[in-house]
Amino acid sequence: MRNPYEDLAALADPEEDYGDSSHRRLEDDVLGLGLRADDEQADEEWTRPDHRRGRRRRGRFAALPIALKAVVAVVVAMAFLVVADRWAVLYAEQKTQEKLKDSLHLATEPDVTVHGFPFLTQIADKRLDKVDIAIPDVAADRVSLARVEASASDVQLQGSLPTDIKGAVIGRMQGSVLLSFDDLNRELGSSQVKFTEMGRSSVRAEGSLPVAGHDLRMKAEAHIRRVGGRGIATDISGMQLNIADIAVYRPGKGEGEGLRLTRKGAEEVRRNLAQAKALLSIPSLAERLGVPDSAIDRTVRSEEELHRVTGAPRFVKQVMKLNLVDVLVEHPWLLKKIGIDPGLASGLTQLTKPDLSNRFSLSFQLPKVPGYVRLQNISVEREGIRADLSGMDMPLGDAEKKDAEKKAPEKGPAKKGGKPEPSGKNDKGQKDKGEKSQKPEGGKEH
Repeated sequence: MRNPYEDLAALADPEEDYGDSSHRRLEDDVLGLGLRADDEQADEEWTRPDHRRGRRRRGRFAALPIALKAVVAVVVAMAFLVVADRWAVLYAEQKTQEKLKDSLHLATEPDVTVHGFPFLTQIADKRLDKVDIAIPDVAADRVSLARVEASASDVQLQGSLPTDIKGAVIGRMQGSVLLSFDDLNRELGSSQVKFTEMGRSSVRAEGSLPVAGHDLRMKAEAHIRRVGGRGIATDISGMQLNIADIAVYRPGKGEGEGLRLTRKGAEEVRRNLAQAKALLSIPSLAERLGVPDSAIDRTVRSEEELHRVTGAPRFVKQVMKLNLVDVLVEHPWLLKKIGIDPGLASGLTQLTKPDLSNRFSLSFQLPKVPGYVRLQNISVEREGIRADLSGMDMPLGDAEKKDAEKKAPEKGPAKKGGKPEPSGKNDKGQKDKGEKSQKPEGGKEH
């Protein structure tokens, strides 16, 4: 009789051939845990494990993060120190700006830059190596200084540093001030004068001036000079007002001053016989033109003689030398004849040198600041007037107050009640007066 299980086994799929060892491992590892038979393990050669190598590997790996952490810690600490140092710089700059604004009575705070690193070591020493200061638009008399730039050194700080800076004393200071032509033209625009560079120490001033209903072009030269150690002023010369292009007026009574014809105006008189006759008909002017009194009538009546006189090479120069102000009162018609309004000429004579000089003058005075401050090396540049600035021992803030207290006049001794004691001289005077009142009229004492 056949076994029924054999029939079922014949119906199953054929098994794969894994080889002897694989088949054996599969049979041995019934649980599927990858375990090997004892005989396979016995066939392999046993080696002693090296525990020190694993320990050494773990030590090197552990040492790397510690070194990295140390570097990071140092970098972070340095970053914090730099941030703290820069914060202290910003704080000191802000406090210095406030002190300068109060001490110099400025409208806006100046720009202050503190140099040197590290800053905290300077704070600990209460002394700054270098501080740059820039002050825009400083009021200086009639005008404003476009910019004041200075570099201060050896600055001694006062107060509980670094959080409470109460004052400072600037040891030395060097800088410059600029009086800009643009600011001058804007601030003095009411006088309709424009200033430009003319030379290293001179300024050209040009503008217009209304006189008797006429807008006259005026110009002058301003020579820059220093006033004391803190101011700048100008000496005005070459002032003149042009009447169109035929005449020019220079205030004063000296040579070349007064109302005179230009070359173009004199050439017009030479060509215009009517104007020439008008000039030669006045004896005082004819004499200056080289025509004697005996020949005036003949010259005026004879056209040929008039051509001879006006055609002389020296005639134009002689006409340009005539001061027409001399004939304004008695012969105003003459001015009208040659194209000059008599009313305008009369108005010009009312303008004096001081009046015109004031219109062209440039001047400024440095604001009062504590300490020793002086202007030096004044020069004229394309953008304006520049002067070097130097100073020393300049107190600011509380240091300025203490300096003012030292310079205050000392008062005389006072009693406890606050009233000053009378001097011995007054006591003596009062005593003498009392003694005299006790004497009889006869002069003998009883």
